[in-house]
Amino acid sequence: MNSPRPRVEIVNVDITTLAVDAIVNAANETLLGGGGVDGAIHRAAGPELLAECRTLGGCPTGSAKITKGYRLPAKHVIHAVGPIWQGGERDEDALLASCYRNALQIVRQHGLRSVAFPAISCGVYRFPPDRAADIVMRTLSEQLPKSEALERVVFAMRDPSVEKAFRRALTPVFSI
Repeated sequence: MNSPRPRVEIVNVDITTLAVDAIVNAANETLLGGGGVDGAIHRAAGPELLAECRTLGGCPTGSAKITKGYRLPAKHVIHAVGPIWQGGERDEDALLASCYRNALQIVRQHGLRSVAFPAISCGVYRFPPDRAADIVMRTLSEQLPKSEALERVVFAMRDPSVEKAFRRALTPVFSI
């Protein structure tokens, strides 16, 4: 029996305010905090998040790891390490797809029903938003049918140009 496709939303909201099962952190390989979304999540979650991240031994680009959400309204944080854009000749597309795929695999493994993503790598890592949105659309189309428990996927966007790119790529496929 096929389960219904999860609802996909794009909203202009601070990801740290969302009461979902998990928010995805656009993390760096150390998992020890940084700027942008990563820093905001660490600040909102409190020092317990950093303490748990110290026990994880980092995370390679393209991979993801899960922690508790601590002081966040979200129950968990999935730390997904996206690639730094270097012109597109260093497997950046495959690495970006991999970090979304691995985050969704963690969602499945934990039976999570709701997840919120930022636009991974589209901020300080300079991944072109249109290109990233196309990769995300393909990855979601491939992965969501495998995610039986998942009911809601939120993309929390703060940059209007990134939001526009994601709406262009995702709306025709997911009826946003």
